[in-house]
Order: sequence, then structure tokens, then C-alpha cells
Amino acid sequence: MSETEALKAKLLGEIEAASDLDALEALRVATLGKAGSVTGLLKTLGGMTPDERQAEGPQIHGLREAVTAAIAARKAALEGAALDAKLAGETLDMTLPAAAAAKGSVHPVSQVMDELAEIFADMGFAVATGPEIEDDWRNFTALNIPETHPARAMHDTFYFPEVGESAAQRMLLRTHTSPVQIRTMMSEEPPIRIIAPGRVYRSDSDATHTPMFHQVEGLVIDRGIHMGHLKWTLETFLKAFFERDDIVLRLRPSYFPFTEPSAEVDVGYAHEKGRRIVGGNGDDAGHAWMELLGSGMVSRRVIANCGLDPDEWQGFAFGIGIDRIAMLKYGMDDLRAFFDGDLRWLAHYGFGALSVPTLSGGISA
Repeated sequence: MSETEALKAKLLGEIEAASDLDALEALRVATLGKAGSVTGLLKTLGGMTPDERQAEGPQIHGLREAVTAAIAARKAALEGAALDAKLAGETLDMTLPAAAAAKGSVHPVSQVMDELAEIFADMGFAVATGPEIEDDWRNFTALNIPETHPARAMHDTFYFPEVGESAAQRMLLRTHTSPVQIRTMMSEEPPIRIIAPGRVYRSDSDATHTPMFHQVEGLVIDRGIHMGHLKWTLETFLKAFFERDDIVLRLRPSYFPFTEPSAEVDVGYAHEKGRRIVGGNGDDAGHAWMELLGSGMVSRRVIANCGLDPDEWQGFAFGIGIDRIAMLKYGMDDLRAFFDGDLRWLAHYGFGALSVPTLSGGISA
């Protein structure tokens, strides 16, 4: 047996005896590495005579191929054994009861926002949004709210610390979504038909108020707009939202700085099993009136503040609390529960991901 054949037998035995991948890698480096024994033999071919190379060359190349193949085979065997051991140690007892997958739901506020968007889209309204951090001018001044108005007081509004800006640039958490109306009137050409849903912030907290709540406001700017258009829009919206044809509205004169004339909108309701059920005439027996939202014709001064000519353009606006109408429609009695994150409450009042409101399929579907 030649030296090459003896070395081959020795190396193949060592490879077969390698107990783990680290030992096998050490053998690979010792044989096929730059300073390995097989690599050293290959380097001697350059110093051989043609006859010696013809005799020794095939044996040395055969040695390299045999060692390479043996290392690859042993590596595959060791990796397979390691995988089998890992799988054996990670087996699952399929007879054990599986935990139920976590279930999510659509929050009632999100569902009602989708319902509002669907209803108003059918009437030609677009959805407009704006920042929740606003400046004093858009939140108050542009809306004709005087400096002495109670809404500007620190105990009603969350202001940011002043850093040298003018009073008009003072920043705050918006107290209503009306600044979205201002931004829209300043950036878009009339006619305008939008609703502006979103979060708003006021310093208040009890069973029917929270420091953060949701509101939707509507705005129409066009030529020849009057209170009749406002009343029809609100009736159509409320009938579609509550899915009742017996919705009766009562408009009472009121005052809002940004509308003139202004009207509080009441809706008839009755008590059924301890719940307020919207519908019917509030003057009928067993019924009463409940204030639901504020509305009015957009003040000429507000229109002018946004760069529009009030002699050419008129409009109406309204605002309603999303959380409040969700409570009325779906029978919730405490607003604070909306934001507690109680999974039991969400499981009871939440909606499925596929419960998409449509006018054809049912707003509450």
C-alpha cells in the first residue's frame, strides 16, 4: 500500500469517527485547509517530473475527492442526527387541550365612525381630517369665539406651555373638530360638503364626559344654503343612523359664536326597559325631548375669516358627540367604559371585523 493510500485510509477513518460538527470542521481544516495535509500533497505536484506527476497525480487528486466526499457525507449525517434529537425533545402532546386563539373586535366608536361615513357619503359628503394639536387662531379666533369666552379658560382647555409665540399661535389640544372646517374652507374652493370626525379634548370627567372623546362635525358651503337644508340633512342622517322612520326633530333657538342663527336640535325618545329609545314625537304621551346636537348657519364673520365672500357663499354646520350617539344606539350607560380596555366589555359591545356598515345591507349589520 502506497503512502497516499495509507493516508487516505487513515483520514477516512478519522472522518467517520468524528463525534460532532466541531470535530469534523477541525478535520476539514487539517486536511483541506491552506496548511492541510492533503493540500500539502497537492502542492508537491508542481515539483515533480512529468513521469512522477503522471503516476502520483491521480492518487493525490483521488485522495482529495475521497476526503471531500467523506466530510460532506459525515456532515449531513451529524446534522440529521442533531435535527432528529431536537425534534424528539420538542414534541407536542396533541392530546392536551389547545388554548383558544385571542379574539379581537372593532370598537363601537370605530364602528359608529364607519356608519357615519357611509351615511354621509350617500349624501355627497367627503371625510376631512386635521391635526389634534391646533393653534389658538383656528380653534377659537377664526370661529368668532371671543377672548372672554369660557371655553378659552384653562380649566376647560388643555394648553401647551407658551414659548414666546403670539396669542394667535398658542398651541392647544383641539376642543372640537371645527378647526378642520376652517382648514378646509381656507384650502378648498366651494362648494364644500364635509364631515370631520375625530378625537377632541376638554378638561372634564364623569359618567357622561371624559377628557378625550370623539366628535363629528358637518359643514356645507354653497350658494343659496338655508336652514331647510340643515334640517333635512339632520333628519336624513338620524333616520339612517338609528334605522327608524319615526325620528322627530325639534329645533330650539340657541347661541354659538360660529353660527348665526344657531339651533339646539332635540330628538323625541321614550323609556323602554330602563333605556332611552330614540324615536317618536317628544310631545306625545310617554315621550320626551332630549338634546342631541348643536347646529346653525355658518356666521358671515367665520366665512370672511376663511377668505370667502359671505355675500356669495352661505353654509350650515352641526356637531354631535360620537360616543354619545353610540351610547344611545347600542345601550351603553357609562362613557368611561369606552376607554377602560376591559376585554369583557369589548367582547359584549364590540363588532366583528366583517361587520361593515352599508346602506343596502344595514348600517348596524
